[in-house]
Formats: sequence, C-alpha cells, structure tokens
Amino acid sequence: MTAPRPHDLLRITSAAQLGRTGPHWVRAALHAAPWVVVRRARCAPGYLPVGIRGRGRSRRHATDIESSCIAEVLRPTDLVRRIDQLPDIAAKDTLAEVTALLTPTGMCWGPGGSVGYTLATGVCAVKPSSDLDVVLTVDEVPPLALLAELRQSFRRLPARVDCQLDLPIGGIALDDLLGPADMVLVRTADGPVLQNLCREAS
Repeated sequence: MTAPRPHDLLRITSAAQLGRTGPHWVRAALHAAPWVVVRRARCAPGYLPVGIRGRGRSRRHATDIESSCIAEVLRPTDLVRRIDQLPDIAAKDTLAEVTALLTPTGMCWGPGGSVGYTLATGVCAVKPSSDLDVVLTVDEVPPLALLAELRQSFRRLPARVDCQLDLPIGGIALDDLLGPADMVLVRTADGPVLQNLCREAS
C-alpha cells in the first residue's frame, strides 16, 4: 500500500481505543464514522499523524495512530466520482464545474475538507454555505499561467473554492502561490516555512 498522504481519509479498526483519549466528543464521533484525516506532521515510525473531526468547526482533535489500524484509504481523487452523495448545495454544483475545469489538465486532484469527509464517510458535514476545498496533488508546481486561469474560473463558481497544492515539499495555498510576494508559505511536516517558489515555477 502506498503511504498515506496529507488529506487522505483513513477508515480505522481501533476507533474504540482512540476514543479513550482526547476530548469527550471523540468517542461519539468515531462511533458515528470511524474515519480520520492524515495531518501534515512528524510522528514516530509505524505511526501516522491524523485528525479526528467532530460536529462543528471547533471540534478537531489531533493525534497519532498505528499504521496497522488502517482498514481503508481514500484519497481526494477517489472521491470525485461520489458527487451524487452530496446534498443539493452550492458546493455540489461547484464540484461538478471544477471537475469539468480540471479534468482536461490531467492533474491529480480531489475534494478535501467537509465535502471530502462527507463523500468518504457518508456522514453529512456540509451545509448550504460550505466552501469547496480542492487538493491538487502534483510533483512540481504547474505553470503559473494555468493556475492563474484556473483561479479566475474558480472565482466565478457558486461556492467559494479554497485550492491547495500538495507537493513533495509541503502544501501551498493557490492564492499564496499566485500572490505578489516572492516568498511563499509552505506547510511542511516540520511547520510552516517561507520559500521562493514563484521564480522556480515561472
């Protein structure tokens, strides 16, 4: 099995054990959906850094799990074809339009955030005002002209699109990459760092 990456959703077999630690809501959340999301962080060999999602934005719990606890891995790209599982909200229409925009590029991508969680688990975590988080999984920064064109198209869609590039060096927000500053914030397993990537990608 390919090592899970940040944003991947993992179905775990030891939900009851995980529920013994952390905030009071963790046990109920894992009982409803024994799924966690891979975080970008360091941990001991044989473990993975993950986040547990509860109801409401304030209920997020970071922890580590043993790799042997993983029963299933769903990557953002695996979730695109599950669009029909979303309720009729703006994010659903936006996901359909983003699919039409990104498919011709050949890039590996998929939904993250509340939309991705809903599509993976079947537990509705979205609401009518939900944004659409889009994860572009790439080995290097794509041409900036293409990314700028995509951003312009995203801005015309019904729901707000929050796009992030997932690179080997870390995660970069599309808006940061296309911003005026030379130094770009890269979210790495060791924390955020500033790097000069714009010139390298141009």
